[in-house]
Amino acid sequence: MKILLAIDGSKYSDAAVDEILQRPWPEESQVRVVTALEYPVATGTPMMRGAEVWALPPEYFEEVETAIREGAEALIRTAVERLGSAKGLEVSSEILTGSPKRVIIEAAEAWGADLIVVGSRGLGGWSRFLLGSVSLAVASHARCSVLIARHPSDSDED
Repeated sequence: MKILLAIDGSKYSDAAVDEILQRPWPEESQVRVVTALEYPVATGTPMMRGAEVWALPPEYFEEVETAIREGAEALIRTAVERLGSAKGLEVSSEILTGSPKRVIIEAAEAWGADLIVVGSRGLGGWSRFLLGSVSLAVASHARCSVLIARHPSDSDED
């Protein structure tokens, strides 16, 4: 079985990792841990850079992009280490760039995932409407099954 685990460093993605660790999986199941880097964009390029006199120097944006990537690498490393304790799971990882809603679905399709596991932020109805929900978008558009893990401390309020 191929399981794509999408994480973002929140307690909700920790719950998604826990779901994988708590369940029995068929022998030789594969887990691919992914996280999506979404840089602030203007025209599809990382970090809008301006020519205005008051604009920040290019080095600033390069440092921000480096910090974001290093944070993602640490996040992935931690999840892979946690999953390494599970017997029978082959674990790999990948850092994706782009909108999480889009790149998670694309990665699952390209890899041939049987299941996508994501955490739920537990947004109420109004917040979900205004902000959108990665887990809802993935569940609505994925071509495979999706498991949305809730954090134990979440209430059932909407």
